[in-house]
Amino acid sequence: MMSTQENEILTQTGRGKPAGELLRRYWQPVALSEELPSGAVPLTVKILGEELVLFRDDQGRAGLLGIHCSHRGTNLSYGRVEDGGLRCLYHGWLYDVEGRCLEQPGEPGGGEHRNDTRHPAYPCREAGGVIFTYMGPGEPPLFPNYEFLKASPDHVYVAKIFHECNYLQANEGNIDPIHLSFLHRFLENRNERYRGVRGADESHYNLVGRNIAPILDVELVDFGVRIYTIRKLEAGKAYLRVSYFILPNLSAFPGQTGGEGYSVNWHVPIDDTHHWKYTFVFSSGAPLQKEIINRERSELTSDYRLIRSEANRFMQERESMATKTYTGMGSGFQAHDAFATTSQGKIQDRTEEHLVSSDKAIVTARKLLEKAIRDVQEGREPPQVIRVPSQNRFPNLLVLSDMIPDTSDWKEYTQSLEAEARAKS
Repeated sequence: MMSTQENEILTQTGRGKPAGELLRRYWQPVALSEELPSGAVPLTVKILGEELVLFRDDQGRAGLLGIHCSHRGTNLSYGRVEDGGLRCLYHGWLYDVEGRCLEQPGEPGGGEHRNDTRHPAYPCREAGGVIFTYMGPGEPPLFPNYEFLKASPDHVYVAKIFHECNYLQANEGNIDPIHLSFLHRFLENRNERYRGVRGADESHYNLVGRNIAPILDVELVDFGVRIYTIRKLEAGKAYLRVSYFILPNLSAFPGQTGGEGYSVNWHVPIDDTHHWKYTFVFSSGAPLQKEIINRERSELTSDYRLIRSEANRFMQERESMATKTYTGMGSGFQAHDAFATTSQGKIQDRTEEHLVSSDKAIVTARKLLEKAIRDVQEGREPPQVIRVPSQNRFPNLLVLSDMIPDTSDWKEYTQSLEAEARAKS
């Protein structure tokens, strides 16, 4: 159980708030690249409580600026993209992607003091089909060298999903392995061609339903928390899943690509009570199957909202709860997760929760976040703010979905594979 003050520290994300200042020390997704094609209308965005405008200049560079013109406050999202920047419609002031005022055309000489004006601007980078920004103080850290952000387009699928709740409770859902046996359970046998469990001859969906009380273990890694989930099964077998909480607001888990890759959910606050979940499906082996991509897209509207939502009670069919799915909310995991986390309230009241032994990953992740927040408050850089190129590598981000002998030491098994990954990196 947390105090109200502890809950506020972790959930308030505006500028000057503890969690907000922590999140600003890292690169964060701000939009999908597909939302801002060449020649697109400037995009109004809100991230970490700030109203901003995202645009692509006439050289194709992405820029993120304060939405109100530094002259008289007019909305820049209506502006003209031209002459190397974004031009305000009111008096023609022109800003480049770095916030420099290039022209004040109504002033003598185009504005003799225009260089004194520095409009709010945040640097941007594009990777993995996403535009990222850094909103913190000083020079940005190195952009994280995650494998899924370097993959070719046929090996990664990315989307974003609007959530009407605080970022933290949705990310905590990712690091709660027990819920797989309930929230995402299929009551009918489901063996798909793409099974995603190494060493198994049946689907992950079946395996998680056969042992609903797995062994859980956690350990700290340099970028967050490693989570072991071991489901002992019949015939001397055990199903091992290794997933992660990654500082400060994302998670990695086996997902639909299982042993050939992993999925990532990256939860970015819009404000304290709404956020975007950027979800990546990554295959390091074969290219992604089209049915996986089509299944993910089928759950969303064109503006990245879930078709199943609180407004329609997630289209729950009580009859199907007897024979098809545990929730009666269809087969899409995204809707299941949104139901579970948004129904906790806009910001979960953690003073009322009763944690148990299976919540150890959540407790560990909260403590790590609290420690990182203290680092920022006391003038230290938090973990994984990387500034040395040799440290910008993640061979220990080893997501597993493997069938192993139930006599195996799962940590030794994982560490042996990690050693192989390090040798190859």
